[in-house]
Amino acid sequence: MANTGDLFKGCFIKFNGELCQVMEYQHRTPGNLRAFYQVVLRNVKSGKQIEHRLRAGESVEMLRVEHREMQFLYKDGSSLVLMDPENFEQIFVDGSSIGSTEKFIKEEMILKVAFESDTVIGIEPPNFGIYEVTYTEPGVKGDTATNTLKPATLDTGAEIMVPLFINIGEKIKVDLRTESYAERVK
Repeated sequence: MANTGDLFKGCFIKFNGELCQVMEYQHRTPGNLRAFYQVVLRNVKSGKQIEHRLRAGESVEMLRVEHREMQFLYKDGSSLVLMDPENFEQIFVDGSSIGSTEKFIKEEMILKVAFESDTVIGIEPPNFGIYEVTYTEPGVKGDTATNTLKPATLDTGAEIMVPLFINIGEKIKVDLRTESYAERVK
């Protein structure tokens, strides 16, 4: 067992019988009161965030989490099929564990997968991905002057907002953390 002094941003703990990830934590010592930790936790299964106070020195159950890079092969219903590139072992993972970025996942994309023993507890896509625009309204010469955006459909079926000068068939870089247009790829 660890105590609250061992917490760090991104670590996984068992809180009220649920698997949670520490999103933020802050040590506070208000006036004449005892010190405590203000912690923001994200429930891994439900995705809900909760805020909680932990006493300084309180015991917490920290979990050992192993991160492995795995390659996305294909979708099988609502599951994602991932392969370990070292030993070619394939696993099936629930598609909801990756969140809203599931629509941006392409075949052969390398994903960072978090395991607690043999259970997948989280999937993190790369920060950026390169996609081809399959549909958008045509651009007009001189549309680069304003910051106006228009909808575009990507080769994975995802829809994002892009600048007016982007046309069908162009490759763009998408920031998967914010699910937004980053830049045009030459």
